Amino acid sequence: MKSNIVIKGAREHNLKNVSLEIPRNSLVVVTGLSGSGKSSLAFDTIYAEGQRRYVESLSAYARQFLERMEKPDVDYIEGLSPAISIEQKTTSRNPRSTVGTVTEIHDYLRLLFARAGLVHCHGCGREIASQTVSQMVDRVMELPEKTRIQVMAPVVKDRKGEYRKELDGFRSKGFVRVRVDGELLDLAEEIKLDKKRKHTIDLVLDRLIIKEGLQRRLADSLELALKMGEGVVLVEIPGGEKFLFSEKFSCVHCDISYPEIAPRMFSFNNPHGACQTCAGLGVTRNMSPDLVVPDQSLSLRDGAVSPWSSKTAVYYGQMLESLAKHYGFSMTVPFKKLSKKARNLVLYGSGEEIIKFKLKKEGRLHAYEGSFEGVLPNLKRRYEETESHYIREEMEQYMLRSTCEKCDGKRLRKEALAVRVGDLSIDMVSALSVDDAFSFFKSLKLDKQRLNIARRVLKEISERLGFLK
Repeated sequence: MKSNIVIKGAREHNLKNVSLEIPRNSLVVVTGLSGSGKSSLAFDTIYAEGQRRYVESLSAYARQFLERMEKPDVDYIEGLSPAISIEQKTTSRNPRSTVGTVTEIHDYLRLLFARAGLVHCHGCGREIASQTVSQMVDRVMELPEKTRIQVMAPVVKDRKGEYRKELDGFRSKGFVRVRVDGELLDLAEEIKLDKKRKHTIDLVLDRLIIKEGLQRRLADSLELALKMGEGVVLVEIPGGEKFLFSEKFSCVHCDISYPEIAPRMFSFNNPHGACQTCAGLGVTRNMSPDLVVPDQSLSLRDGAVSPWSSKTAVYYGQMLESLAKHYGFSMTVPFKKLSKKARNLVLYGSGEEIIKFKLKKEGRLHAYEGSFEGVLPNLKRRYEETESHYIREEMEQYMLRSTCEKCDGKRLRKEALAVRVGDLSIDMVSALSVDDAFSFFKSLKLDKQRLNIARRVLKEISERLGFLK
């Protein structure tokens, strides 16, 4: 075997009859200016010829399944082995991507916490036990006498489908009413649902009035609701308070019941698991007064409010004129010299106070009455409502990123963060380094039942962490 790859007379693309020798079994870097022929030499000549020779050495049957490459424009290549080409790819810029999601470790973590995690109350921190029917009855009977309630079984929650079979089943069992997407419907009538939309269906089992001696009937209704709702029952005061009870997970001390513990509950890419304030990003974007009014030495008329200072924002300028006239502050003094009340009115709005606005459009004067929204709320609303990439980018220059106050940057709902495996929540495990995470799972102790459930999942997690090490 020759010690060098010998190339003579390479003329592929912009190569000009290049001849050279490249040492074998060595790391060789090809550098040069853009357009100097690096790729033409490495990929279009050396790789192409190595791949072509390899494919031609195979049987005719095997060659029909492989891409055949043309012979490169070169006089002679010697000492060449079969070649592979590895494509360079940039990593994803998706703000939701992490090492855990890219390696699928996070998917196995979600499964582990859903199936083998210990549920704790996010209010008091106690481990949550199942509720008995008698405990549910006692809680409902604490309501004031003569309170009207509905006992319902949640049978579908935010899932797509027509649910004809389920609705027919309810009719055949003698049930009379269901609540679909918040609307009470009679099962005697035909119910058509859009199969492409998500629906929530609650089966109405009983309507009661709280009074002495109701415990027996209430218990029967709750037992039936638990059976139809697969362990979950909803007791609701029409137009008022709701009580969600669960046979599986509920804290009797804080009156907190958990939804179904499923893998999707631990995903910050799923609305059932993501923090509702930051949508699972861990950060929020908020309009910054300092960026909206970057130069406070300017007056409102001279464009102190930066996003409203362009020639196309005449409408907003006229609104500010009406606002200034109503509250008696000047449009011509520097913004920093306005009173604090005036600055707050401009930035945050007039609340419920009604203002008379006069606006000129196409030579005609228009007048209307209403409250002033405020610059910051206006920009925030337009940012959230627009579907235009350009407008969102324009708005983002006036926004600052900050850690979400609701989830403290942990990206998940508080219910998901209260489930623990080995005294750690899923966000704590995700925050560990690869070495620490490997050590954690290696030393993790579970009871026999949970170990049987989690054995294969733990094996997958440990293998992936071991590879990353």
